[in-house]
Amino acid sequence: MADLKRTPLFDEYKKLGAKTIDFGGWDLPVQFSSIKEEHEATRTKAGLFDVSHMGEVLVEGEQSLPYLQKMLTNDVSKLEPNKAQYTIMCYEDGGTVDDLIVYHLSTDRYLLVINAANREKDVQWLKDHQIDGVSITDVSDEYVQLALQGPKAEQTLQTITDTDLSEIKFFRFAQEVAIDGVSEKAIVSRTGYTGEDGFEIYLPAAAGPDLWQAILKAGEAYGVRPVGLGARDTLRFEANLALYGQELSKDITPIEAGVGFAVKVNKEEGFIGKSVLKRQKEEGPSRKLVGIEMIDKGIPRTHYEVLDGENVIGFVTTGTQSPTLGKNVGLALVDTDYTKEGTEVTVQVRKRRLQAKVVPTPFYKR
Repeated sequence: MADLKRTPLFDEYKKLGAKTIDFGGWDLPVQFSSIKEEHEATRTKAGLFDVSHMGEVLVEGEQSLPYLQKMLTNDVSKLEPNKAQYTIMCYEDGGTVDDLIVYHLSTDRYLLVINAANREKDVQWLKDHQIDGVSITDVSDEYVQLALQGPKAEQTLQTITDTDLSEIKFFRFAQEVAIDGVSEKAIVSRTGYTGEDGFEIYLPAAAGPDLWQAILKAGEAYGVRPVGLGARDTLRFEANLALYGQELSKDITPIEAGVGFAVKVNKEEGFIGKSVLKRQKEEGPSRKLVGIEMIDKGIPRTHYEVLDGENVIGFVTTGTQSPTLGKNVGLALVDTDYTKEGTEVTVQVRKRRLQAKVVPTPFYKR
């Protein structure tokens, strides 16, 4: 795996005996102990994740707000400095370029945090639509990003900073945060991808290992554990948080994927894909993402077909045995006629056809 990219924290998790895998061209930890243990630790105490593979793009200039209003589905004008927003970038046909978080750093200055696998494509898409008065800079290699997630996250982090973390509300962030034992100041954001309370912390790349060590040391008293990609996926799945390439893609619109709350079709500005998404919101899409729970014994894996009799009515986007619920559940994109709670469907699990039923999501709520 010599040609894989590595984050500045690679040596830190190698010291801890992490099992690493190729994740979109990155050599990243899938687990440190076991996926179930790390999942449980995050739900009950706190987990520390290296998510430095994520991309960061700086958008600056006097035209940055009108530009972002054109590029993004959410209403960026609602932001003010130190507020963040979940949003989507779409193609003209409503398909998804990427889902991301936009941070309003200061007047005419925004940081977009994008999915690692989409970094080059996203930056190119942004530059293809660039207007005068806007500069676009890929600053991904300048940052590390750590996520500290779980009920003990605030307590742990508060022991190594004088910033009052209780004042940082959901989707708000603080800048220039000093952390004990770390040479660089950080952006600390109350956001995450697990369904738990917690923080995502951004700071210059060279300071990443110091921050990792400081959090793990502070977290010893609270049962904080390092967590890999395996549990990150089961955690986000239980909380019904979309993953690009599965619940969202160039062929799946945000309305179909159930993240229409981030699509503001009534904002004055015309954004890319607006007419298609507006129609889907008003008329309803022809297919929708639903939760399914297996009635028969089997796990509904990604890409498995969902059927009604002999008719294919959709496919599974993500599925696993939920560590929290102990049930075999999945997310599936199916024809709208089959989205009512309790509807029974069939899932093609390898060579067997197994019964499942439509259930509410999220599977887990804090």
